[in-house]
Amino acid sequence: MSFYGYNQTLLKKVGDNVQANEAIALVGDSGGQAEPSLYFEIRRKGSPSNPRSWLTR
Repeated sequence: MSFYGYNQTLLKKVGDNVQANEAIALVGDSGGQAEPSLYFEIRRKGSPSNPRSWLTR
């Protein structure tokens, strides 16, 4: 499961399939941050997991 925060606009809904390089949201200026930011988290079996193993370069 993936979590994203500080989005200005969501382009996908929960359960939508996403292809490689497909935009899912637009980063916004929200959440009390000094500048536009992105919060990204991967969870596996309910626990946070290092996303490095899920991403390709």
